Amino acid sequence: MDTATTKGNKATVLIVDDSPDTLTMLSGLLKDHYRIKIASKGEQALAIAASMPPPDLILLDIMMPEIDGYEVCTKLKADTQTKNIPVIFLTAKTDVADEQHGFSLGAVDYITKPISPPILLARVRTHLNLKAAYDRLTRLLKFREDMVNMIVHDLRNPLSSISLATELLLNKPDLPLDRQQKKLKSIQTSTQQLQNLVEDLLLKAQLESHALTLNYQSTELCALCEIAIATLRESIAQKQINLITQYPPAPHRPVNVDAQLFRRAIENLISNAIKFSPSQSEVIVSVAYPDDAVAVVAIADQGPGIDLKLRERIFGKYEIGPMLEGVAQIGLGLAFCKVIVEAHGSTISVVDNYPKGSIFRIELRQ
Repeated sequence: MDTATTKGNKATVLIVDDSPDTLTMLSGLLKDHYRIKIASKGEQALAIAASMPPPDLILLDIMMPEIDGYEVCTKLKADTQTKNIPVIFLTAKTDVADEQHGFSLGAVDYITKPISPPILLARVRTHLNLKAAYDRLTRLLKFREDMVNMIVHDLRNPLSSISLATELLLNKPDLPLDRQQKKLKSIQTSTQQLQNLVEDLLLKAQLESHALTLNYQSTELCALCEIAIATLRESIAQKQINLITQYPPAPHRPVNVDAQLFRRAIENLISNAIKFSPSQSEVIVSVAYPDDAVAVVAIADQGPGIDLKLRERIFGKYEIGPMLEGVAQIGLGLAFCKVIVEAHGSTISVVDNYPKGSIFRIELRQ
């Protein structure tokens, strides 16, 4: 299957030619494989190319009235919005100098008329596949850049805390014992944060590459929540968060999950709620069983809430930028949670917590 037409998403080819017969012929050749747009003039072609979504490839006749194909190509390559669209020239010109001139303007190929259908289809398919591969590589490089920025940001705070606490202990050996203990505890907490980050990165990479096998076992969700809460006691105390648990009456129904990974997902969600909650506010951790096949874990906070437009983005990538006022980035935690939850065939979502805040909800189906 062509790279450009995988998953049922047909690529779009813009055909530019002032001959109605040529437009009809080329459209007929390509319409079963690609979405087709047509233009009979250069200015019309430039407008279509600049529209959203842009075409994936342009078949461009050279000899046209008003604006010829060479000028159209020059304008396409000068515009940041259209410069990466591959252009294949179609022409009756067979001189080598004309072909060289077309390539010098940024065209990726040059097909002479009369057009051979097999050659046209092969060239179009090849260049669409190359474009799709280029786009994937571009997204991968951007993803890697975002991930590095996120990691650097998330490393900076615990490393800074460790550095400051260590410097204080070294420079003030007569520091009172209680303050020494406090600084050592800070170092321990920051070290644990770094260890968790590294483990999250490794686990997420393994899950995404299908190199990690889930270790399913019968587990109580309420017990997993309690373990997660216990690891966050210091953060809860520092922010003076009133953490409330709401569990159904015992005995609790067991679920079949990878206990370690699922507990980490719950821990990340609670940690996230604490991080974005104002001091002395409430965070509610609840477990419910709506029916025999569903279990739900919900973490409700009284933080700033999440705009509707951002709710998919915060799970879908490493997000760098001012998504929330006063917060530099979201980080790995929510992306990690999404990978773990989906690896269990379950869903994670976020809704409003009226009158203020968010509720992160894991729905586990068994």
